[in-house]
Order: sequence, then C-alpha cells, then structure tokens
Amino acid sequence: MTMKWVIASRNAGKIAEIKALLADLPIEFYTQADFGIGDIPETASTFIGSALIKAHYVCEHTGLPTLADDSGLEIEALQGAPGIYSARYAGTPTNFANNIAKVLANMHGMVNRRANFRTVCVFLKHPKDPSPIISEGVWRGEIMHEASGAAGFGYDPIFYVPESHCSAAELSFETKNRLSHRALALQQLKKQLQHCLTD
Repeated sequence: MTMKWVIASRNAGKIAEIKALLADLPIEFYTQADFGIGDIPETASTFIGSALIKAHYVCEHTGLPTLADDSGLEIEALQGAPGIYSARYAGTPTNFANNIAKVLANMHGMVNRRANFRTVCVFLKHPKDPSPIISEGVWRGEIMHEASGAAGFGYDPIFYVPESHCSAAELSFETKNRLSHRALALQQLKKQLQHCLTD
C-alpha cells in the first residue's frame, strides 16, 4: 500500500535528493508547494529546532505525515558559521552565489579550512505526534579557496570532499547521495521508520 507523505521544503535540489534516497519505500511524496504553503518562518536557534518548526507547520496544514530537514554548513574557523543561517548568510532573499562569496571573503588568509555539512531530519506521523523521529548526518570536508563544479546546490562548489579529491559540486548525483550529510541522516531515519511503514 502506497502512503502519502509531504516533504516540508521548497528547495528543488533538496527535494530531489530526498526522493531519490527514499525511492525504495512505498511512499508517494508531495511537497509543501503542492499545498500552497509558502516559506515558513524559522525562529529556532538550532538545526533540530528549525526542522521541528517546519515539520509541525506543514503537518498541521496538510494532515499528512511530514518529513522535514534543516541543514547547514559549519566552518570551524568561523566558530560554526554560517550554521543555521546558511541559506541566508548574505541576507535575504536567499542567494547562494552571494553566500559563497561571503564565506570565501571571511575565510581569506585562513589556514584552517575544516568544515562540516550537517543535516537534522524530523518525521511526524500526524499533527499531534508526541514522539517525532529524529536523525542526524554529518559530512566532513574543507572549504576551498575558490568555487569549482556546477552540480549540486548551495555551498557544494566550495566544499572539498577529501575522499573524492573534488568539490561536492563535481560529484555525480549518485555519488553525492551516497556520501552526503543528507544521505547519512536519511539512512538513519529509514532504519527508525520501519514501524511506520508496517502500521
């Protein structure tokens, strides 16, 4: 039996990755845009807080099981910035070319280039679900000195992946979906979702 779930996102790249990573599950995915839901105010100070806000908002408005995530880039030399402000690091409206330029400017001359991509996923079975399923994934890498590659989205062009010797934006869609923070978080989530898929 195919179930209907909503992905609490309007980010086309993120939605494509989630659908591909969960393609083997008996789920028909919708997005918040399918229900006319616009941008959701993110007032939390943590990834998990933001993911919970988005999941609750969409679940309450649709009445359907909802999957939300909040992701960001954490740079060690910048004390974890841009962090939860990754999408709007250079201001609003969101513009990742400007965000990347700001990161590279702030990292100018810095020797420590270590960084992580982090994703926190939240799944709500229904609007009053008191026990959301939560998972987390971390992808470790470094900040490059200049952008490289045209695939992916967000900060992928400046995120160097040591095991692949290239930026995240130079990886194939399939390779990124094997290595990424979102892939790791969703793999954990799938293990915890088994009871939802059989109830």
